[in-house]
Amino acid sequence: MRTLWKGAISFGLVHVPVKMYTATEDKDVKFNYLHEKCKTPIKYERICPTCDTTVPPEEIVRGYEYEKGRYVILRDEDFEKLPLETARSIDIIDFVELEEIDPIYFDKSYYLAPGDGGQKAYELLKSAMKEANKIAIAKVVIRSKEAIVALRVYKDAILMATMHYPDEIRSVDLMPELNYQVKINETERKMALQLIGSLSEHFHPEKYTNEYRQALLDLIQAKIAGEEIEVAPRPETGKVVDLMEALKESIELAKTEKERRQAQKEQTEEKPRKKRVRKTS
Repeated sequence: MRTLWKGAISFGLVHVPVKMYTATEDKDVKFNYLHEKCKTPIKYERICPTCDTTVPPEEIVRGYEYEKGRYVILRDEDFEKLPLETARSIDIIDFVELEEIDPIYFDKSYYLAPGDGGQKAYELLKSAMKEANKIAIAKVVIRSKEAIVALRVYKDAILMATMHYPDEIRSVDLMPELNYQVKINETERKMALQLIGSLSEHFHPEKYTNEYRQALLDLIQAKIAGEEIEVAPRPETGKVVDLMEALKESIELAKTEKERRQAQKEQTEEKPRKKRVRKTS
């Protein structure tokens, strides 16, 4: 993995040198746009419409539009002048319970590894957070932007997740479709709870796979091999006419599926036992 950032975690007077690595990766199937006639990849060039020329990367600068058509230019040295301690460190502000944070706030995750000479301080922070069962809320500057982040212990490492600020979360009140009034009867409520109970399991992330991506890759391989593409029939889905009937059928289906998975699990875990044969002289 490539190091993305070097700095230190700072809490109180303690500084923990760390290196940052990306903890997740995008495995979506990527496509190039081609000219259908000659199958050549389409180029996307940075062209200045005023000069009518292609602009090289070294001539591209960042500009903030403070009035229509008027910009103030900011260069790398300008960002270096910002009086922020978080430009060089991950500054811990609070320690909180993970359960207090709604998942909507989390954005992207990064691994933090101990920097040169920081192994002891890193292990101290990690073990203390684990024993206290707390996560840390901190601030850090990444790519010219100050981010609020959450630090927590993940397996043998400290994980840093960037977070959205509260003013970046759009209000649900912006959706007029939520202004409705309906009445749920007690029987429907109980059956819905029963269905949730039937579908409830412990979280095992390995069971969730990207079936669409796999089907897409299979389709690509079939096209490469020149095979004829077979379209699998899709199950018919009728309109839900009766909510109660739909709940009943869903509960039965969930029960059947749960029993099937349990039987499959037991079959997988069952090991064939061989009888030991004693040798006789």
